Amino acid sequence: MSGTWQAWGGVVVAALAVLPVAGLVAWWLARRRGFWRTALCDVGMVVGTVPWLWMILTPVGSGRSVNPVPLHDLAEQITDDRVIEQLGGNLLVFAALGFLLPVRFAWFADPWRLLMVGAILSGVVEILQFALGIGRHSSIDDVLVNAVGALLAGLLSHRWWQPSRISAGRASCW
Repeated sequence: MSGTWQAWGGVVVAALAVLPVAGLVAWWLARRRGFWRTALCDVGMVVGTVPWLWMILTPVGSGRSVNPVPLHDLAEQITDDRVIEQLGGNLLVFAALGFLLPVRFAWFADPWRLLMVGAILSGVVEILQFALGIGRHSSIDDVLVNAVGALLAGLLSHRWWQPSRISAGRASCW
């Protein structure tokens, strides 16, 4: 775990240092728009997602590798001593986005849409990692875990979701 702090502690410190500025931006947006909820959601989605993207798009060498076989990398990570860091980190990449997106926008107040937005954005990140050749391993498992992280975080915020016209007319199992 100390290796993780050595590698990414600076990102964590920078993210924490930005919080007062983020608070001022949220306050300014709320005063300008008249809505605290939307201002907090907009700022929270950015502040909660950008540090993770910074970490996973930081070069760690050169080259590239890809694994398109589902659950292959996850099976290997379970036996690795960094499974908590790998799995936990991948679950958190789009967690802030998944938590706040349906609170901010009614269209995303549907679990399948949250899962899809997590999968699409994660797919873009994995393609970028591969295309840029930044020494990162691109994997379908990362896409799956990132998408599930967005979904699970979204489900945690379910009580604050904007009412959706789509789901208002039907009973939801979520």
